[in-house]
Amino acid sequence: MRTISVSLALALAVASAGASASSPAYQEQQKLHDIAGAVSAERIKQDITKLVSFGTRHTLSETTSDTRGIGAARRWIKAEFDKISAACGGCLEVYYQSDVISGERRIPEPTEVVSVIAVQRGNVDPSRYVIMSGDIDSRVSDVMDATSDAPGANDNASGVAGTLEAARVLSQYEFAGSIVYAALAGEEQGLFGGKIMAAQAQEDGWRIKAVLNNDMIGNVEGINGVVNNTTARIFAEGTRMDETDADERRRRFTGGEVDSPSRNLARYIDWMADRYITNLDTMVIYRLDRFGRGGHHRPFNDLGYPGVRIMETNENYHRQHQDIRVEDGIHYGDTLDGVDFDYAAKLTALNAVSLASMAWAPSPPAEVSIKGAVSPDTTLSWQAPSAAEQELIAGYRIYWRHTDAPNWEFSRDVGLVNAYTLENIVIDNYFFGVASVSKDGFESPVVFPGPAGAFGE
Repeated sequence: MRTISVSLALALAVASAGASASSPAYQEQQKLHDIAGAVSAERIKQDITKLVSFGTRHTLSETTSDTRGIGAARRWIKAEFDKISAACGGCLEVYYQSDVISGERRIPEPTEVVSVIAVQRGNVDPSRYVIMSGDIDSRVSDVMDATSDAPGANDNASGVAGTLEAARVLSQYEFAGSIVYAALAGEEQGLFGGKIMAAQAQEDGWRIKAVLNNDMIGNVEGINGVVNNTTARIFAEGTRMDETDADERRRRFTGGEVDSPSRNLARYIDWMADRYITNLDTMVIYRLDRFGRGGHHRPFNDLGYPGVRIMETNENYHRQHQDIRVEDGIHYGDTLDGVDFDYAAKLTALNAVSLASMAWAPSPPAEVSIKGAVSPDTTLSWQAPSAAEQELIAGYRIYWRHTDAPNWEFSRDVGLVNAYTLENIVIDNYFFGVASVSKDGFESPVVFPGPAGAFGE
């Protein structure tokens, strides 16, 4: 029979108590319930219907017509953002963002790729941004066919309509950080709208803390026969794309493979779903996107920004990238009858509460570091809050979990400090992170220590 010393038993008891008895009560936010309840399925239906009415929104399609093609579609989107801004007293900065692309496999001739951007400036930390995006363009079976009808009702009028609706709802509030609503072009031809926006953001010094890319948020009937309006997927990359050789070596010894900023952003959105969205369970998918495929969050990930893809759980490939037709009794094409508007509203509400919570919260902690090797204790430290956020921030919350646990299990409020030691909680046995908390209880995403988990300055 194996025996254990009294002192060791006491040490194990202290460590166990330290882990299990340190979970502060979450502060429920009525404003987030109000935001979720304000999202309108009927308005989303109207917007998707209007976008479908342009016939095709192919990147290479007509730009001069007022009724057909991507030119008419983007002018309508801008007009809608302008209306939203007028209703909130000019709270949005609305503009086109473009570049001429040519010599590409899917854009061989010079083509202006034009996105529509609307920025709602924060009143405390305006250079900090969270972004919601959807894709303007649509396509049929032949990716180069710019003239055939390509309704793109779900892919991706649903994402653009959700972005417009989130702007309508959130523009009624003021936030500490800035929120950006983006209708991005050129996705089907090579993610060009996202590439243009991400590069410009980097050049302009935007401190992007989250990109929520919405690509197909309206289908509930899968190609597998499953009909389900109660789940959604959040795709999030693992190790970050901008990792250096030195960062990779450090990660090998300290961890971080499942704690990129994108992964912890996904956990945050999943947490929002649990608390504020009725009858929705989100699945955090440990992959950049669907197997071998891509979306408009990827250009942001490529530059080191946290980004995820939010979308339906059950895809129907008969309704994606298809000529409109009936073949062997099967209806092909991305038409209005394949969209569940209530479900699109549910996923839009998830975006809206996540954006609002992050924009009301302080910035995620920067320069988070950790030490505790060959010690019974674990010490975390981080950068002091900026001068602008001194009046906003109440303090910090440390999180930890077992290394095989997908979500944070334990937490402790540690006050307005820049370092804290968790006594008798051994660094080898857990993963750790730090979040910042506002005076009214809004919390940032959790930041894993070191370059692997950093959200940037």
